[in-house]
Amino acid sequence: MIHRHEAGDVYVEASGVTVHAGEVRILSEVSLSIVAGEVLALVGPNGAGKSTLLGVLAGDRKPDHGVVLYDGRPVRDWSHLELSRRRAVLTQENTVSFPFRAIEVVEMGRSPWGRGGDFDRDRTAIAAAVAATDVTHLLDRRYTALSGGEKARVSLARVLAQQTDVVLLDEPTAALDLRHQEEVMRTARVLASEGRAVVVVLHDLSLAGAYADRVALLAEGRMVTVGSPDEVLTAETIGDAYGLEVQVIRQPGSGRPLVLPVRT
Repeated sequence: MIHRHEAGDVYVEASGVTVHAGEVRILSEVSLSIVAGEVLALVGPNGAGKSTLLGVLAGDRKPDHGVVLYDGRPVRDWSHLELSRRRAVLTQENTVSFPFRAIEVVEMGRSPWGRGGDFDRDRTAIAAAVAATDVTHLLDRRYTALSGGEKARVSLARVLAQQTDVVLLDEPTAALDLRHQEEVMRTARVLASEGRAVVVVLHDLSLAGAYADRVALLAEGRMVTVGSPDEVLTAETIGDAYGLEVQVIRQPGSGRPLVLPVRT
């Protein structure tokens, strides 16, 4: 059963997370709170440690130092089933080796709740996930025969069907066209409005500026800053982190920041 918190309540707390890969330090003393009712964008250059941090937050990767707490309880103390009912994860790979139909992949999102036998709830969750990701026309096709963008949307539908409090998405817009990028981020906002906590790894800083409540900027395995899009997405901060001169302009109407490289 999903137990919603009040907006602003902390679902997940990472403290002092450090991860090594051999002699290389991928993350160094990273701390971050994930709260109910919020879209948090994780941004940063390639190799900054974004996907590694998402894996640690999901409980799928054990840090060398530091701790991750779900509702104040160390993630290592949660069983796999408990975690699967608490958080859903979309990875970059979207790997499904066998030629399942797309609808079967979406249905996999309900497996953590399989012992409950609430088939009406399963059907409702699957239908909502399919509608939110615009994959109705793909459901009878084999997943392995889909395009990269189609696979990404079917995989996102699986995650949404899981109906968890915490939703962790690793570059969910990377393979998508412009329309579907916007739809994914609008879906993230809907999830947050329902009281869930959504963490999205993004490369498109303007998407982060348009849809996130908070932005966490990583660079070289360290947390540079966390704050509102206006606080984080400044020309100076982005320029320092990415080693690229950018300009930040305001989107008409919303006033949200748009980040553009300076091209000469």
